[in-house]
Amino acid sequence: MKPSILFIFILAFFVGCSNAGKNDKANTALVENYIQAVENLDFDAMTEYLDDSYQGLGPSHDDSTTKTEAVENWKYNVENLYESIKYRDSRTIAITENEGVNKGEWVLNWAELEIKYKDSNTPIVIYANTIYLVENGKIVKSHTFYNEADVLEQMGFLFVNPDDL
Repeated sequence: MKPSILFIFILAFFVGCSNAGKNDKANTALVENYIQAVENLDFDAMTEYLDDSYQGLGPSHDDSTTKTEAVENWKYNVENLYESIKYRDSRTIAITENEGVNKGEWVLNWAELEIKYKDSNTPIVIYANTIYLVENGKIVKSHTFYNEADVLEQMGFLFVNPDDL
């Protein structure tokens, strides 16, 4: 009985989510070009790849940005904080969700990021995952996940329980 339940679950997964979308190659190329624009600090290209209705979510639960805010945040970080950002061991895969509230063409990227700050010789290295929703050749939404505490700890911040003060 258990093997048949597992088979039904796997079959339902593959029916609801397909990794064989008709635009997979174009969508993956779009996201890889966007990532290259981020690495090259090419704000004009970033602007081109994001749809006017773009919404960026994460890494924290309440973080949300529009297209204009996202590009301005990158500009601010580069002018004031970052010397460089490099995607190492970056991987992308496209999937098409055929049903439900997340229906659409998605591209998933996971990478090890190396961020060099202007005031530090030591780079920060993080694992980041971003999921991009692509429509009509533009990125309309992204969800970004990484461990913010890890970044702060690498920058020298200490975490102290207030009860221990």
